[in-house]
Amino acid sequence: MKLRPSFVAIDFETADYGADSACAVGLIRVENGKIVRKRHHFIRPPRRQFAFTYIHGITWEDVKDKPSFADLWSDIEQDLRGAEFLAAHNSRFDEGVLKACCEAAGIAAPATPFVCTVKLARETWRLYPTKLPDVCRFLGHSLNHHEALSDAEACARIVLAAIEA
Repeated sequence: MKLRPSFVAIDFETADYGADSACAVGLIRVENGKIVRKRHHFIRPPRRQFAFTYIHGITWEDVKDKPSFADLWSDIEQDLRGAEFLAAHNSRFDEGVLKACCEAAGIAAPATPFVCTVKLARETWRLYPTKLPDVCRFLGHSLNHHEALSDAEACARIVLAAIEA
């Protein structure tokens, strides 16, 4: 019987070059090998300037009336609670955003370790290139790239496929 960890796949989209500028987050909760919860939140970042709309399509108008990271934290933290690890594609980015947003909000960042699905795909299938669309194509998963919930779900499915490999 294969190990079936409880984990959360997470993906942030950011507004600008500051790691504290999360404007969207996707969270996929996995328990016993099954996706049990999917959540997406738009987040009002600390600055109105958007440098990455051309990547993810999110604008200030989309998020100006949404809660800040600090206001959303109780919902996000509830989804993360009890997870053995957090999974993200190029996890250093998402881990950095989580830590920067927590710091800016005066919140202790969770100590939950991250698993990088780029490294996981390389180690499991010797897959190169390992951009998220490449891994999804290899696994036969659909993807709406740079939409936080879709990217997070892709990461969850990569972890689940690697467990079964």
